[in-house]
Amino acid sequence: MTTLSSAGTGRIRRRAALAAGVGNFMEWFDFAVYGFFAPTMGKVFFPDSSATVGLLSSLAVFGVAFFFRPVGGFVLGSLGDRRGRRFTLSLSVLMMGVTTTLIAALPSYHAVGVLAPVLLVVLRCLQGFSAGGEWTGSAAFLLEITPSSRRGVFGSVISATAALATVAGSFVALLVQSLVSAEDMLSWGWRIPFLIAAPLALIGLYVRLKLDETPVFEELKALGKVSATPLRSAGKRNLKPVLLTLAIAAVQGLGFYYLATYVVNYLSQTVHLSRTNSLVLSAIGLTVYMALCPLAGAISDRYGRRRVNLAGSIGYVVLGLPAFVLMGQGGVAPVLLGMLLLVVPQSLVSVTTVVMLVELFPAATRSSGSATGFNIALAFIAGPGPFVASAIASATGSSVWPASYMVLVALVATVFLAKFLPETAGRDIGAEAPAARVEAH
Repeated sequence: MTTLSSAGTGRIRRRAALAAGVGNFMEWFDFAVYGFFAPTMGKVFFPDSSATVGLLSSLAVFGVAFFFRPVGGFVLGSLGDRRGRRFTLSLSVLMMGVTTTLIAALPSYHAVGVLAPVLLVVLRCLQGFSAGGEWTGSAAFLLEITPSSRRGVFGSVISATAALATVAGSFVALLVQSLVSAEDMLSWGWRIPFLIAAPLALIGLYVRLKLDETPVFEELKALGKVSATPLRSAGKRNLKPVLLTLAIAAVQGLGFYYLATYVVNYLSQTVHLSRTNSLVLSAIGLTVYMALCPLAGAISDRYGRRRVNLAGSIGYVVLGLPAFVLMGQGGVAPVLLGMLLLVVPQSLVSVTTVVMLVELFPAATRSSGSATGFNIALAFIAGPGPFVASAIASATGSSVWPASYMVLVALVATVFLAKFLPETAGRDIGAEAPAARVEAH
């Protein structure tokens, strides 16, 4: 049988990294575009509200999609364990492309009334469903053909492409806003970024369909170990890994959505920078984060996942409020320094989370178990983050207190993880590996 250490040549691993990266880029480009155009979407779909209420309503719709991520995680994660990793990834990228393209075709509130925001919510829910299997599915697919000594470096592809997609989304937003008048923006300009989803979906689907199934899943089939009820098995046998995944994903997801979605609106709505400057500064911060991801992966390969992940979580507890103090000053240098205080811990928690989604679970229930914990965290903790932060800023009038939600989540997670998170680096993740024990550290 194929062993994990010889599972893929360099060429195969590079193709897998490309496939995971392309699909992951598309998912987060679509979500980033919505976040960047939240103020405009608020005016298009909630025109009778004030600017603040319209923004909050638009961000609430952004958060609604996350409540469907667990449903998508349950369904797509189970399919990943029963039908294979490649099948799930192909399905998720196709669904994401179709739903995002349909958002571009939605009528405005002025055209059809309340039906417009209803249709928007429905499509956002379908986006959330399809995204429920993307991140965890990409992690399983990519790392199941990667040598244990390089999982951190290869796992960083998933984190880095999410940042790259957000940066690309910001520049598309900047380009559209610079070329389209304010009146045309409300009429048709906001649709342009969503239309880009169609070719991206076709590219992602093509690349993923050209790949072979992972050797780990092929070995599961050869050994007759493919679970018929992976969700039930994960719930009974992998409860501790699911809870650990929930904790690490809460910090990772919330931190990323602060950086990818909230910060640009925070800089323009709360700090009162111009929209252009907000987009450019946000993009610079995310580019630095993207560059740090491979370094964070290499560090975790050398020093282990546990200590690197905890260092990032503690970093958010210690640096969260100072970061917002700096960004609240509004100058270029303070904003960039404040973002630096956020992107360093985010790179540490993000890459290690990607890898531990795979290393914490046995092969037969890997997709189901990791998708369950990950998407529950994103639905109930990380996804509502931009809305919660905006509501705090609106209620307090403070440019600092929006950080409190992020700091509180990181603090609670750190206490839990410091006690229970095991070291997972170097674990055998193959089909014949025994289920790893998750013990208090």
